[in-house]
Amino acid sequence: MKPLDIAMISLSAALYTVVGILTSLGLVSPVVGVVRFWPAVVVPAIFAVLFGPLVGGISAAIGIFISDMVYPGHGIALLSLTVGVPSNFLGFYLIGYVSRIKLDWKKTLTCLAAGCIILASIIYLAYINILTMDVSLLFTSVLLGSYLLAAIVGHWFSEWRSYELASIIGLGVGSAWIGFGLWAYSQLFPLPLTLGVERNAPFYAAFMWFVWTFSTEIPFLITIVPPILKACYRAFPFLIREENEETKHAKAV
Repeated sequence: MKPLDIAMISLSAALYTVVGILTSLGLVSPVVGVVRFWPAVVVPAIFAVLFGPLVGGISAAIGIFISDMVYPGHGIALLSLTVGVPSNFLGFYLIGYVSRIKLDWKKTLTCLAAGCIILASIIYLAYINILTMDVSLLFTSVLLGSYLLAAIVGHWFSEWRSYELASIIGLGVGSAWIGFGLWAYSQLFPLPLTLGVERNAPFYAAFMWFVWTFSTEIPFLITIVPPILKACYRAFPFLIREENEETKHAKAV
C-alpha cells in the first residue's frame, strides 16, 4: 500500500466519523432502532472511486467503528466489529471495485436482472407468511425504484453508469449484512433497540433494517457523489484513471 493510500485512508476515516456524527440528526430506523440515519456514506464512496476499493473499504470500516464508540453511537464494540465494520468494508470496497469496471448496457442490465432472485425470495417469504405483505411491498418498491433511478441516470449520464451500478451493489451488500447481521447478533446478545435493550429480534426485522439502510442512503450516493467526483476530476485531472477518450473527456468537462 502506497503512502498516499495510507494518508487518504486516514483522511477519509476522519471525515466519515465527523460528518456522520454531525449529520445523523439523532434519527434511527423506526420501531427496531439501532441503525442511524447516515448521509455520510458519500465520504468513503468518493474516496473509493478516486483512490481505489481498499482506501474506501478500510476508511469506512475505521470511521464507522469510531463513530459507533462515541456519542451518539451505541458504544458496543462487539456489535460494531461484527456488523458495522464488515458491512462498511464490503460495501465501499465493492463501490470502488465495480465503479472501475467499464460496463455496457448489456452487462449493466444483466447485473440488474440478478435482483430478480432477491425479489423472488421476498415473494416466497411473503407467501409462506414469514414476512408481512407491507414489509414485502416496501422492500420490493425500494429495490425496483433504485434500479429505475440508476437506469435513468446511466442512460442520460453514461460516464457514471458503472458508478451508479456500483452504488446499488455495494450498498445492497452492506445493507444486507447490517440487516441479517443485526438479526443474527440479537439471537445471541442483546441489542439497543428503540424500545429498550432486547434479544431475539423477529426475522422480519432484518428486512426492516435492510430497507431503512438502503432507502435512506442510496439517494445520497446516486445524486451527490457524481457532481463531487466531477469537480475533483476537473480540479485534479491526474485522478482520472486510464479510460477511453470519450469517457475521460466527459468527466473532465
